[in-house]
Amino acid sequence: MLALVVLGLVIVYSSSFALGLVAFNDANYFVARQAVWAAIGVVLLIALMRIDYHWLRATSPLFMLAALVALMAVLVPGLGVERGGAQRWLSLGPLPPLQPSEFAKLAVIIYVSAWLAGRGAYIRSFALGFVPFVVMVGLVAGLILLQPDTGTAAVVVLTTVTLFFIAGASLTHLAALTGIGGVTATFLILTAGYRADRLFAFVRAEDDPGGIGFQTLQLLIALGSGGVSGLGLGASRQKFFYIPSSHTDGVFAVVGEEMGFIGAMAVLVLFAVLVYRGFRVVLAASDDFGALLATGIVCWIAFQALINVGGITRAIPMTGIPMPFLSYGGSALAALLAGVGILLSISRYSNRAPPNGRTRRSPGQRGVR
Repeated sequence: MLALVVLGLVIVYSSSFALGLVAFNDANYFVARQAVWAAIGVVLLIALMRIDYHWLRATSPLFMLAALVALMAVLVPGLGVERGGAQRWLSLGPLPPLQPSEFAKLAVIIYVSAWLAGRGAYIRSFALGFVPFVVMVGLVAGLILLQPDTGTAAVVVLTTVTLFFIAGASLTHLAALTGIGGVTATFLILTAGYRADRLFAFVRAEDDPGGIGFQTLQLLIALGSGGVSGLGLGASRQKFFYIPSSHTDGVFAVVGEEMGFIGAMAVLVLFAVLVYRGFRVVLAASDDFGALLATGIVCWIAFQALINVGGITRAIPMTGIPMPFLSYGGSALAALLAGVGILLSISRYSNRAPPNGRTRRSPGQRGVR
């Protein structure tokens, strides 16, 4: 994780110094702010790592309530900050704007993990398991979609549905969730032109290389330009305003251009090792809450990385979601580091009995297949 954070600071500087000079007359504008948020995130990581994670179960409703209030506050004129046609940030006076949806991911994971751990066999019930799950996840995802932020909503849904499955949901309920997701995705594409444009760019980018397909093709040009060993750190050409949002959503393309196929694969290996170690924590967890919470954090990181890389490599349509630890974004980095801190707490305190004395049930008891 530390290797990814350090590399992220290097890549954020490389991909953003030109934009910083043009927009703010300061080449260090973006990397300086990212470094501050990284420091805040490390403080959160150390604090959460040293605190027994079991207390999160009792306070999970407060985290969920705070997340809902913040997501609604973003939509209030005067409180929400609009950038690029999206209203995703919350104004906090002299402090830099905060993006509540990033912290909402962690809050939802904590709450859903606590809720599922206490449901037992009721998870398989339609009225007591399926319906409440759909309502609470749908509420959070709906508020995020209103910003609009389809990528973040997708990560929230994928992560929580994974937790629902692991906790023992029936295949019928999972099939129903798949159907709901398909209908919702179709509706979102048909009701928003920019989503349809992204789908067109995925399928037929070459038909409009200077318009709808511009970003998709420029990302691929950046990756191809890097070759096997890359052009060298700082030597990217596509970051000079060819790649839109090169320091946020497109940062992995800059990694591929400057560090080549070898560097891009090294980054993916770092993520793979992080995910592997995370699932080792899951397997070692002594209670259901710890196992579900660790699973949610690991899946959050994995899904977000896969969606970002998939969009940049044109394996899936672009969703505008940043690369974990590497992309510019203070709220995202701080929330991710806080999540890793909780993961480390689960690793440290998993051998201690939870406050309520309930230990982890076997897969057969949870209904996991």
